[in-house]
Amino acid sequence: MKAPIAIKRGTVAAIFIDLQEEHRQDPRYLVDGFAEILANVQRLQAAARANHVPLYHWAYIVDLDKQDRPFHPVGEDGKSAFSDKSDPLTEICHEVAPIKGEALLIKAEASAFRSGPAARDIKSAGVEWLVVSGVWTEACIDASVKDAVAKGFRVLLVKDACGSGSAAMHQTGILNLANRLYGGAVTNTDGACRLLAGETVTAWQVEGSVPLRFSFDNAAALYADL
Repeated sequence: MKAPIAIKRGTVAAIFIDLQEEHRQDPRYLVDGFAEILANVQRLQAAARANHVPLYHWAYIVDLDKQDRPFHPVGEDGKSAFSDKSDPLTEICHEVAPIKGEALLIKAEASAFRSGPAARDIKSAGVEWLVVSGVWTEACIDASVKDAVAKGFRVLLVKDACGSGSAAMHQTGILNLANRLYGGAVTNTDGACRLLAGETVTAWQVEGSVPLRFSFDNAAALYADL
């Protein structure tokens, strides 16, 4: 259902996941509509900075010399098929890169919060809400959101500032998360920017058990209504 929400100042952080050059330059790993996603992320970042909301950035880096991944895909050179530590395309896209004073964190798995001190450190700063954007929706965003909820955060999922390899992958990924986003909400970039500014916004909040019973025929319409 949709209901009005507001986020108390000082209790929110903005989270940006894996917005790396490979998603617009590597033909094997392109994100559909990535230019529009980056533009929306820029708006979120501007709103966060204007309202003194802390920003945290993650990059996904694979180091097979240090990580035990027996089934991980590799190329002919033996390096990771994606996000390899030696690939310059793992750099954060310049227009959404961290500025001075903002944290850039490296993760070696899908979730930003599965391991390491990030969740503890953010929570110790009094943060209750995480405004989440990035890629890929059904992979790293999904894993990060579920782990964040499990660690006690409320997640504001910004649907048009996330993306995946196709519209269908992205939209069904958002719908799956919306069905189980307990304590959180789904909105678009406009709504998220208003919430960061201290306004009250009407946003999707899950009620009951798996309310969005989507099909091949209605998934796009249900996504648009979130």
